[in-house]
Amino acid sequence: MDSKVDDKIEQQPAKPPLRPAARQRRRRWIVGAALVVLAAGAGAAYWLGHHVPATSQRAAAPAAGRGRFAGGAGPQPVAVAAAAKGSIPIYFNALGTVTSLATVTVKSQVSGQITDIAFTEGAMVKKGDFLVQIDPRPFQAALDQLQGQLARDQAMLENAKLDLARYEKLGQQNSVAKQTVDTQKATVEADQGTVLSDQAQVEAQKLNLANAHIVSPIDGRVGLRQVDLGNYVQAGDATGLVVITQLQPISAVFSLPEDDLPRLMGRLRTGATLPVTLYDRSDSHEIATGTLATVDNQIDPATGTVKMRAMFPNADFALFPNQFVNARVLVDTLADTVVVPTAAIQQGAPGAFVWVVGDGNQVTAKPVKTGPADGDKTAVISGLAAGDKVVVDGVDRLRDGMRVAIPAARGAGAANAEAGPGSTAAGADAARPAAADADRRARYRAYMQSHGGQRPPRQGGGGAGPAQ
Repeated sequence: MDSKVDDKIEQQPAKPPLRPAARQRRRRWIVGAALVVLAAGAGAAYWLGHHVPATSQRAAAPAAGRGRFAGGAGPQPVAVAAAAKGSIPIYFNALGTVTSLATVTVKSQVSGQITDIAFTEGAMVKKGDFLVQIDPRPFQAALDQLQGQLARDQAMLENAKLDLARYEKLGQQNSVAKQTVDTQKATVEADQGTVLSDQAQVEAQKLNLANAHIVSPIDGRVGLRQVDLGNYVQAGDATGLVVITQLQPISAVFSLPEDDLPRLMGRLRTGATLPVTLYDRSDSHEIATGTLATVDNQIDPATGTVKMRAMFPNADFALFPNQFVNARVLVDTLADTVVVPTAAIQQGAPGAFVWVVGDGNQVTAKPVKTGPADGDKTAVISGLAAGDKVVVDGVDRLRDGMRVAIPAARGAGAANAEAGPGSTAAGADAARPAAADADRRARYRAYMQSHGGQRPPRQGGGGAGPAQ
């Protein structure tokens, strides 16, 4: 039995050795697995190099060196200015329109043909200057006729008066009937009425003759003419002959909110004259200066504003009717108050505040109550004293207690102030190279971490970078 089993075992063929192709497939599998592991490691290194170094870079750069004047570990350069006592004008601003005090459309009061035009378009004219002549001959002829009729009726009246005197004398002698005397009295009175009527017609015709000679009713500038020589015009034509606009003096009408009215009226009640300055549409160029003339007698309920008129001499004709302007009314002047540059005023959660440079060139945030502003100056009602140094530039990364440097060239009145430890007269210039060097170091470390410690190649060559 055992011999048979042994024979079967001997008869089974031996397991053939691995062929070269199988060994090659196993080697490929091992190499692929190794590549996957290497790729995973490279991805992790890439993530660490692009995310972790950002935090490292922020931690490496001192907080005092951030912002516009980024630097190393030294104090941050800033520009300062000293608060001082001064005056701030208080203005009320409004939008307005230039308005002429008189605009006249010259119309003919008689009908007739135009025989002469004496004005030049756009010219300045005075009151009474000759403008247009309408043919006067028909009016002169009618006047002559009426004057003749008046002379005839006056003669008839004189004759009737003489007859009345005779009849009255005869009546006293009872030589004529009383009825005859009464009739003659009525004749005299009728002739008197006729003469009065004739005189009125003569005066009316003289007026027509005068109206045929048209003159300027005001001083001003004439516009474009609406008629030509030879045209036939009629009394009451809607278009008229020409428009004359008064330019000197001229006014501007603008509106102010009703909330500004009490302060303005209080100043007017004291007899003060309030100056008004007009600026162009862009509010950048001053056009004219005048005074406030009057305030309207009621508030517009639709807008909550009240209209006002200011007067201007307009000697240089800079103001033109219907011109859009920006008006500034000088209501009052805040005198002997603390004034700082507007750039020093910062806004935060507690409201307005300024950075004050104290002893040792350390900055402190001080809340302030601001008043009116005038251009680049702002009044400080409380919270600041004259002589305090406030930061006007370089406030980006300031914190309470931070030490700052005041470059001499940018001191704004603090050129002789002592700088903090480590600062120089050219602190701003020295801070810029230090910031660039810190940035290069941070980027170098990030590259090393993302490339497994390999140094970056030099620009323009194949060598390794300098050791950091």
